[in-house]
Amino acid sequence: MHVIVTGGSSGIGLAIAKLYATRGDRVSLLARHPGRLEQARAEIISLSGIDSARIQIASVDVASADQTTAAIEICEAAFGPCDILIASAGIVEPRAFDAMSASIFEEQISINFLGTANAVRSVYRGMKARRSGRIMMISSGAALVGIFGYTAYCASKSALVGFAEALSAEAEAFGVRISICFPPDTLTPQYRREISMRPAEAKILMGSVKPWSAEAVAARIVRGLEQGKAKIHFGFSLAALAYFGPLIKPPLMWLISRKTRKIIGQEATESLADVTDRGFDHGK
Repeated sequence: MHVIVTGGSSGIGLAIAKLYATRGDRVSLLARHPGRLEQARAEIISLSGIDSARIQIASVDVASADQTTAAIEICEAAFGPCDILIASAGIVEPRAFDAMSASIFEEQISINFLGTANAVRSVYRGMKARRSGRIMMISSGAALVGIFGYTAYCASKSALVGFAEALSAEAEAFGVRISICFPPDTLTPQYRREISMRPAEAKILMGSVKPWSAEAVAARIVRGLEQGKAKIHFGFSLAALAYFGPLIKPPLMWLISRKTRKIIGQEATESLADVTDRGFDHGK
């Protein structure tokens, strides 16, 4: 079996790649940075019983449709048609909307949403012709509820929901299974960077929920694929949002809005007090 993983150089994508590699599958890792891809391949090969000839890498920016198609064609020429696509490439740059440049907003949409569509497009026609194949889109718990400071990320991950549902309606008759999952905060290199950038308001609103390990998230995704699940959720809170969103979200968003106004009000008061204090100090 040939498994293609975008965003396979680290985090959830790499953890999934390791699981399939240990089963003896042929695995193709796609990501932007050649050095990180080489390191990821070395990590996989270092695992017990791995045949290095069954692991290949390709440097590609999935935001480019042409690059993605060309890279996947090379991977399929070497390892055969793609049986499973894991569309895991993603990026998050949290900050308030009015503090976010257009280029940063667009980059998140381009990689998270269009990058997934580009990868899917590159394998879908072949899967449809063979009447077999599985596609897993890695969304996020952020697709289920709006989060302060995550306008672009929430938008990009929410868009995947509609894409997955619509594509599933087209693909089912041809034996191609479309799945989507909604991971929680996951301990990855990107998560560590995200936390350092997360706005103070978001930190207060989101609390200090312990992140999942990439290995635990990967195991649930692979298991869900094997069970033929169309949607995979993680933890009680995210599952409740997914299944009972219309009931839960109105009061939840009211509480979030109320808390946000309170936080911003406190910040404004503290800022004013600080300015006043500096004014008094200056006059001494």
